[in-house]
Amino acid sequence: MNLAAFEAFIKVMETGSISLAADQLFITQPAVTKRIHSLEDYFGVKLFESAGRGIQATHAAHSLLPKVKNWLNELGEIHHTLSHEHDQVQGRLKIGTSHHIGLHHLPKPLRNYVQQFPDVTLDVHFVDSEQAHEQVFAGDLELAFLTLPPQGDERLKYLTIWNDPLVFVVAPFHPLAHKQNIELQDLLEYPSLLPSSQTYTSQITLQAFEKHGLKPKITMSNNPLESIRMLVSIGLGWSVLPKTLLNQDLTQLQLEVDLNRQLGIVWHPARIQSKAAKALIAYAQDSTLTESL
Repeated sequence: MNLAAFEAFIKVMETGSISLAADQLFITQPAVTKRIHSLEDYFGVKLFESAGRGIQATHAAHSLLPKVKNWLNELGEIHHTLSHEHDQVQGRLKIGTSHHIGLHHLPKPLRNYVQQFPDVTLDVHFVDSEQAHEQVFAGDLELAFLTLPPQGDERLKYLTIWNDPLVFVVAPFHPLAHKQNIELQDLLEYPSLLPSSQTYTSQITLQAFEKHGLKPKITMSNNPLESIRMLVSIGLGWSVLPKTLLNQDLTQLQLEVDLNRQLGIVWHPARIQSKAAKALIAYAQDSTLTESL
């Protein structure tokens, strides 16, 4: 029995798919199946059953999942504790990042970090900010780069790194594109394309309307901001996007509305941190990270 088998089991449970688990683990589907079978042989139970073209977790799998997660978390804390016996910053650091931050903010600073600490193996997971927040609290991620929530959890620690202005955008040929003196009320006449209402970005946007007793006409929700940018560019509606995503396919609306979101790091101060995590947080706190942007 090895850790890879348990990691494959958790990934299959999270995705509900052998193929998706294989993609996220960067291994083949037969390799995932082999690892699952090794667990089934070891415990003497069936963990997954065929269900149409897919699979369905058994009762035994659902019972095993929290125990495996707890065990891996405890094992990780043991590793972190022992890592303090070494002066060198090393080991595996499992972090999360939203797609937007990972694509537009992190490449250069993380490249500098791994060059400064070559003995650290970064295990980077792309997840929505809201999921990253939950996974840090649960101990599945040691820290995460994400859109900071409008109201944080007092049990967690936050560090703001970037201010990310938000702007209202439409396609250049949209009826609002060349209209002057636009107000929020004017947007209600047209469909909007916003992230899911559970996302922090959408919450910030909707709060701006709620202050004036308004509710936009939401015709489509789509979490990835790059996908929303494409849908807006073909004229399906207006949206609110980070100013960094503006390009020639979008027109910024001139509204007297100041929208900003904060991007940064979240970690659990009550959990034992590896030296690699502490080094990354310290690296973010000094000017090196922001200057590298």
